[in-house]
Amino acid sequence: MKNLGFGFMRLPLLNKEDAKSVDIKQVEQMVDAFLEQGFTYFDTAYMYHSYTSEIVLRETLVKRHDRSKFTVASKLPVMFLKKEEDNEKIFNEQLTKCGVDYFDYYLLHSLDTDNYANAMRLNSFEFVSRMKAAGKVKKMGFSFHGSPELLDEILTNHPEVEFVQLQLNYIDWEHKGIRSRECYEVARKHNKPIIVMEPVKGGTLVNIPEKAQETFRNIHPDMSVASWAIRYAASREGVFMVLSGMSDMSQLQDNMSYMQDFRPLSEEEEAAVASVVKIINDSVTIPCTSCGYCVDGCPKKIAIPQYFALFNAQKQEIKKPFTVQQGYYETLCETHGKASDCIACKKCESVCPQHLKIAKLLKEVSYMFE
Repeated sequence: MKNLGFGFMRLPLLNKEDAKSVDIKQVEQMVDAFLEQGFTYFDTAYMYHSYTSEIVLRETLVKRHDRSKFTVASKLPVMFLKKEEDNEKIFNEQLTKCGVDYFDYYLLHSLDTDNYANAMRLNSFEFVSRMKAAGKVKKMGFSFHGSPELLDEILTNHPEVEFVQLQLNYIDWEHKGIRSRECYEVARKHNKPIIVMEPVKGGTLVNIPEKAQETFRNIHPDMSVASWAIRYAASREGVFMVLSGMSDMSQLQDNMSYMQDFRPLSEEEEAAVASVVKIINDSVTIPCTSCGYCVDGCPKKIAIPQYFALFNAQKQEIKKPFTVQQGYYETLCETHGKASDCIACKKCESVCPQHLKIAKLLKEVSYMFE
């Protein structure tokens, strides 16, 4: 199996303000091109695209292609489970939404301290094991957003898990909050194959400072900035799949161009990445991936990821006499809560995979734009 996976999390939209307005025709073309080049792994989840991603996968992939030609991964949303029966209820709903009889890969979604506790309380590991015994799951695993200590505890207590999905990219490798390298090393200690999520950190590692882009261009003038991030993740030993949330055909074609015959980074390339990490760390203020988990429960409907992206862009252009970020901010405030509307309930912080102090950061956004 080629080690590039098609993530159904950031699909092309007909209306950028509506996560359900997926451009089905373009996704069909992307799916077809992906399969034609020999790639087979498709990843979705219960809540992606406002709970429609699995349906889009059914319509664009499952209904249109031979089931033996692709693999499907989805995830049990343990954060939504209230009682033990919900395991089976949602699982069966997912089978229907995806239009499949079984999942090739099935994960407990986004385990951290709270979600792991909920999974244990409701016997979710045991449920997925039963589904595997029944032939409805081929391989079981979990995605993870917690500490390496917790990861070690989970893998020690659940040797039945066959793989783990980790956030792994060059900017988070030594991040003191995410601790990507340490989590990777725990997975390796337990001999668990690794799937990588957020290799481009939600687009953050595409929109890097010009000096960083120049560092990459000096080695490979014709290779995209994104290629460095994805190849970095795929170059780590033990990684068998790198997921990319591709938002249009051009991104898909670019990713396939260098993952078709994948070559790990050379020593020179690894050194270039290390240089770029320093450049980015000196310029990026808020390491948000725009996953959007923080938005759903916000009582003030604050556009948190968009505001953080504007804040970072403004910081990078602070010396310019005029920037566009202020205008974008004011436009967003017409339909969303302002940064200053935050009441510090911290619901957003409890679900943030990056462990950001969002309430505090929104004060900085407010100071900058308001």
